Amino acid sequence: MSIYDFTVKDATGQPVALKDYQGKVLLIVNTATGCGFTPQYEGLEQMYRKFKEQGFEVLDFPCNQFGNQAPGSNQEIQEFCQLHYDTTFQTFGKVDVNGETADPLYKYLKAEKKGLGEAIKWNFTKFLVDREGNVVKRFGSATTPEKIEAVVANYL
Repeated sequence: MSIYDFTVKDATGQPVALKDYQGKVLLIVNTATGCGFTPQYEGLEQMYRKFKEQGFEVLDFPCNQFGNQAPGSNQEIQEFCQLHYDTTFQTFGKVDVNGETADPLYKYLKAEKKGLGEAIKWNFTKFLVDREGNVVKRFGSATTPEKIEAVVANYL
């Protein structure tokens, strides 16, 4: 099993095969639009713009499991991010990251990098995937994009 074996849904419900990202460094993030960490969108976008030409992608998965902080529709979430943070990276459809209804991708990510226990504690948990599809790092919610930029750069 590899990260490239998964298919996820974009914000319009269309399937996206993660094998389309093969050979790129990925930062996979569960996000929310009404969270204290929501301003991290700005740092994620800055890092994306800085490194995208080197094969870096941010994969944004909104999640409403933590305090009902992403209550909008997929379209509303995408519009919010573009309007308030000028995001240009890929926003996918809303997913669950914990429990029986957790998206298979997130079950895999958590199994690969347990971090502070398997369950994701809150919004803006980040998983770094290298060019070969290996989940190499897990960062907690409070770890800002600015704090991990050097780590990401090392994989580029």
